[in-house]
Amino acid sequence: MQARWDVVVVGGGHAGAEAALAAARLGKQTLLLTREMATVGRMSCNPAVGGLAKGQVVREIDALGGAMGLVADRTAIQFKVLNGSRGTAVRGLRCQSDKALYAQELSRVLGAAKNLALGEGTAAGFLVRGGRLAGLLLEDGSTLACGAAVVTTGTFLRGLLHVGDKQREAGRWNEPPARALSDALSGLGLRLGRMKTGTPPRVRAGTVDLAKMTRAPGDERPVAFSFRSRGEAFPRQRQVDCWLTHTDEAVHDLIRESLPLSPLYSGRITGRGPRYCPSIEDKVVRFSDKPRHQIFVEPEGLSTDWLYLNGLSMSLPEKTQESIVRMIPGLERAEILRPAYAVEYDIVFPEQLDVSLETRALPGLFLAGQINGTSGYEEAAGQGLVAGTNAARSVAGEAPLRLGRHEAYIGVMLDDLVTLGLDEPYRLLTSRAEHRLLLGADTAYARLTGRALAFGLLSEREAAPVLDAEARVARVTEGLNAARVRPDRAMKERLSGRGVSLVEETTLGGLLRRPGTDLEAIEELCAEILEAGAARDLAALRPEERDRLVADLRYEGFVTRERDAVARVARSLERVFPEGFAFAGLPGLSAEAVEKLERHRPRTLGQASRLPGVTPAAVTLLLARLVAAGREAAA
Repeated sequence: MQARWDVVVVGGGHAGAEAALAAARLGKQTLLLTREMATVGRMSCNPAVGGLAKGQVVREIDALGGAMGLVADRTAIQFKVLNGSRGTAVRGLRCQSDKALYAQELSRVLGAAKNLALGEGTAAGFLVRGGRLAGLLLEDGSTLACGAAVVTTGTFLRGLLHVGDKQREAGRWNEPPARALSDALSGLGLRLGRMKTGTPPRVRAGTVDLAKMTRAPGDERPVAFSFRSRGEAFPRQRQVDCWLTHTDEAVHDLIRESLPLSPLYSGRITGRGPRYCPSIEDKVVRFSDKPRHQIFVEPEGLSTDWLYLNGLSMSLPEKTQESIVRMIPGLERAEILRPAYAVEYDIVFPEQLDVSLETRALPGLFLAGQINGTSGYEEAAGQGLVAGTNAARSVAGEAPLRLGRHEAYIGVMLDDLVTLGLDEPYRLLTSRAEHRLLLGADTAYARLTGRALAFGLLSEREAAPVLDAEARVARVTEGLNAARVRPDRAMKERLSGRGVSLVEETTLGGLLRRPGTDLEAIEELCAEILEAGAARDLAALRPEERDRLVADLRYEGFVTRERDAVARVARSLERVFPEGFAFAGLPGLSAEAVEKLERHRPRTLGQASRLPGVTPAAVTLLLARLVAAGREAAA
């Protein structure tokens, strides 16, 4: 390996891959360091990408030049849009990928990237010079000099696996943990915590009775994650079904009887688990009124007979797991190929990071993924892209990429992590985004392609197809809003035949704003009335672009109000506290808010709003006081 690297990325999972690719795209000589090359891109849990809020993140990664969406498209064996009947802002793109193909394809993308090398090794410590990261110390005693590093260790920091009363050190099944790095991070003054996650049993496909389950097919019209998939065969892989079964009260009774055998309930596991992806033990205890819980039976790939029992994560003994599985309809004779297990691991509490994901304790050191307390491939990949970008920019002495809460779900996540901190594994949800109306998957390119161009994450050639598509949608929208539709007798009759009523003059855009009118119902009319160029652009729109066109027209008023609200809040957050502003005397502020405000003495309202313990209500009180103080000063 060369003597010095611009950026070294530790870990070859989803965060590490995106971090390494981002740094390399920015022209920095980058090394991705992993314990074993064969594990790069491995999907530790369910081989699925996307979901509610997560699908939006994958689109955002794609808009910023990342790889996850394209790799998912190339390896997916089922596509599905969750919440498909609801508004575009809360729809979630999801796919089931072939586990082996995903890792192979991501490894191929990494291997083909310019400025990027892959090497084997395990980081054990940090070299510091002049108060800044200067390199990494490896477990074998060697060193790597670098300008910046991104640590993406997943569940490997002092990883400990649990199956019943059996424990062994590992970050994943049969993969050794990273033992020394936790002490090195603590030695920098960083505060570490302990968290837990888990994975369900895998069973052999030939031992499952699908006739006793409900078929769960994918969408007939698959929607791709990546814009770049338009130039390729899509979908590339053969599409398959998933299947749905469920637990029942008899299963729940057995689980309750077995709780003393679970390390979750015996006290052997001390780390906090994910509230939004609980184990079956937690489901039975916390939701005791539920007579059954769904289990999705999902294939792990086209060339394997392994099935993933989504919803049956647990850490009970193997014999107990076998009894539970075989009480579930369709799984009565299932052969368990690998038992479910829980894994505990160290994390760094993320409030010790800047929103750029650089540690405050050591400039030049960035953290991304589960080391920051998050869960999920998508959350990890989004962090990795930001951390890799900012590591590269820090080497060049450039300002970091920062994404606002109104710009991206990635921005929501990063702000939540570094401002609020956490005490359990963090998962993105649409409810976390107060501006989610602006953050639909269909608007990711409009929101972020310009940022990607400005930061060098996309070239003009790469961005051109995206920008051309955005321009087409804009031209069609403008044309629809300009094309007049008059309520003469002939027009009324034509529209009535398509289920559309017309009482007064309007535009084609006005017709489409009506909830009961779809584009297909007035397609012929569009071709006749629209200006020729707009009509050609409309004919060239892809199905998803057509859906977005109608959604943009219908939600235009709401979106405008939301953007105006964002602008007002942004102006408010720029308000500066006068020198010596007294937080302690303000009525309505909690003791916690006062303590945090007096300790940190924020300069602006925006800085105050990001302090843990300073609630939105407290920010409103502070804004009211600043406005009143301004009036008093003016008087």
